[in-house]
Amino acid sequence: MDIGFIGLGEMGGAMVANLLKAGHTVRVWNRTAAKAEALAAAGARVVATPAEAFAGDAVLSMLADDAATREVIADALLAGAARGLVHVNMATISVALAETLAREHAERGLHYVAAPVLGRPDAAAAAKLTIVAAGAAEAIDRAQPLFDAIGQKTWRIGALAPQANVMKLAANFMLAAAVETLGEAAALLGGHGVAMRDFLDVVTSGPFPGPVYAGYGGMIAEGRYEPALFKARLGLKDVRLALAAADSVSTPLPVASVVRDSLLEAIAHGDGDRDFAVLGKVAARRAGRGD
Repeated sequence: MDIGFIGLGEMGGAMVANLLKAGHTVRVWNRTAAKAEALAAAGARVVATPAEAFAGDAVLSMLADDAATREVIADALLAGAARGLVHVNMATISVALAETLAREHAERGLHYVAAPVLGRPDAAAAAKLTIVAAGAAEAIDRAQPLFDAIGQKTWRIGALAPQANVMKLAANFMLAAAVETLGEAAALLGGHGVAMRDFLDVVTSGPFPGPVYAGYGGMIAEGRYEPALFKARLGLKDVRLALAAADSVSTPLPVASVVRDSLLEAIAHGDGDRDFAVLGKVAARRAGRGD
């Protein structure tokens, strides 16, 4: 397929590399041009404007947040796009913006698919992302070969694009809550002289298996917060988006409020660019152990 790709951070760059490996023609654009140039050696065609990427059989975008998405995917870009183009937005954005984008695309005769992903940059590099897609079935069908190149499974959840974003936010909220409890458990154990690693060996072999408890728990046990696979400041962004989505339907998320405050504390202490697991450091500091 002849596709465009907008947004080449760690996730987007890894996705483009896998799309190229699968034989797709990929035109790439990024606000920081150097990141686009780095993919040229792998076969990507670097373009000078978002409009040049917003063409072909489909375009994928993976921008950092609502502000970046709104800045790039603006009315002028949509107005200049060919009718019938499929735009797949893979970023984690607010439900409110997802609703707006779905409406604006429909008004311009464009197909909009929300397809946020579950997985960190290492999963993106290995083409092991889990993709949650929502939008018109025919538009998802057209994008499916692209999903097959970057992910291990695509879950289709219906025609309402914003619902995919709700699912991603709910998943990230659950991740945040798990890391918060791991940090608090580590602080409790430390107060009684029990090694976090010994605790993890017990619980991950029984009631809490899987990469979240083993992976983030291991990082907390080792005090290893760099290199960051999921930065604390990005975690805060996602928790805030979950709280906003909940507020719009009068749904309390008390645990999310706790995690938000813990992440704010981490950022206030200069740890915003460290891994999400730095919540373990926050819990230890609250217990009087650690800086």
